[in-house]
Amino acid sequence: METESPRGRVALVKALLEGKLEATANLDRLLRICLDCRACQTACPNGVRVGEMVVSVRADLRNRGNGARFGRRVVQFVAFDWMLKSPRNVEIAAALARVYQRMGLQDLVRGVGVLRGLPVLDSLERFLPRLPDGALRRQLSKVSPAQGETRHRVGFFLGCVMSTVFADASRATVEVLARNGCEVVVPPEIRCCGAPLLTEGARDKAKKLAAANIELFLDAEVEAVVTDCAACGAELKRYRELFEGDPSYAEKAAEFSAKCVDITELLVQLVPINPPTGEVRKVVTYHEPCHLVHAQGLSREPRELLRMIPGLQLVEMKRSDWCCGSAGAYTFTHRDYSLKLLQQKLSDAAATGAEAIVTGNPGCALQLRYGLEQSGKEIGVTFFTELLKESYDRS
Repeated sequence: METESPRGRVALVKALLEGKLEATANLDRLLRICLDCRACQTACPNGVRVGEMVVSVRADLRNRGNGARFGRRVVQFVAFDWMLKSPRNVEIAAALARVYQRMGLQDLVRGVGVLRGLPVLDSLERFLPRLPDGALRRQLSKVSPAQGETRHRVGFFLGCVMSTVFADASRATVEVLARNGCEVVVPPEIRCCGAPLLTEGARDKAKKLAAANIELFLDAEVEAVVTDCAACGAELKRYRELFEGDPSYAEKAAEFSAKCVDITELLVQLVPINPPTGEVRKVVTYHEPCHLVHAQGLSREPRELLRMIPGLQLVEMKRSDWCCGSAGAYTFTHRDYSLKLLQQKLSDAAATGAEAIVTGNPGCALQLRYGLEQSGKEIGVTFFTELLKESYDRS
């Protein structure tokens, strides 16, 4: 439908701004069908930032009170006003989920099928993977020394989900940085990057989190701020736009954003990498996170990094840069669309004969693992630095 195409969305927004269209719940619905994958921005020859425009306008519609149901407001209050307010609260939420798993309640709920009649809640519960024993933020030193000669001093932006769900992957990231001559600074006070809040229109709350992060890393006097979460990286690079025109933070935000890099970007472009020499005999395929390929324009760097690993065979999947259907909360707000995209992605991955899918975003990893578990496909999901660490360990 034209209203669900990038061109159609531009027309809708234009009509809204010109006063030719009412800010209705139906308009909100049409704009929320957008995945915000930014693929249209990659394809647009004129550089029109359709995805960012749509997110901004639908956030404004939420602030006007259009279409926000009571249940959604409750979720927003718990997530934005409590959980994402501080890293401690994120860890409390993860600890409660960990107790739920360790006490056997998760197995009971899934075995009995308590939530089978509530498909959205059922899929949300089944998305929860086995959590690590503790949050990585509390386990990492504030400063991890380089292995060998110290050539760089970098900051590591530890994401909320990476710290509490994919701790092993981010621990591997710190080790890989250290093996490449980097002294790694991980401020324990790191806040959420603000992306979930901005998507829902909580701009002022997101700016408070962003300002705290900016101060932390500028005070640390690091050459670069590295992240292994594509969604965080895309948002951190946009802090300069978030504070544009702000007399207190515009200059600081621009300086901060200029330092932000994805781990693949750092190792391929900026730091002379210590080549991994240990063989990792695996066949993998690469799913490109939208926030990496479209929002940050990084497609070559992840592949170059994978090809550096001896013994690793990278087999390209069709439509590698298509969204897997995760798209933040899209899995739960547009379940049918999301699952269709996921099935297409898993079919493309299976056709490669790969043992594992490599990705660089926790939302994608959760979506892919959920789909593989439900389909019974014996394909793993891993991150770049986990493979690099494996190679280094075998050297």
